[in-house]
Amino acid sequence: MRLDKWLKVSRLIKRRAVANEACDAGRVTANGRPVKASYDVKTGDILELKFGEKLIQVEVLSTADIVGKAGAEAMYRQL
Repeated sequence: MRLDKWLKVSRLIKRRAVANEACDAGRVTANGRPVKASYDVKTGDILELKFGEKLIQVEVLSTADIVGKAGAEAMYRQL
C-alpha cells in the first residue's frame, strides 16, 4: 500500500493530500531514510513523522485497505 494512503487509513494524518505534502517536504522517514508518498509500506516498517516540534515514531502492524475508526489504531504500534 502507498505511504500516503496508509497514513490516511491509519488516521495518523487526516487527509491523503496532507500526507502527500508531508512526504514531499521530507517530514516522513521509513526505516531511517526519507521516502516519497509512493513508498510501498510493509508490515514491520518503522515510520517517523515530524509535525513541527513533535516527532511520532510508529511500527507498521497492518496494511489493510479499509479499516473503521476503531480498527485504525490496530494498524500501528507507537514507539
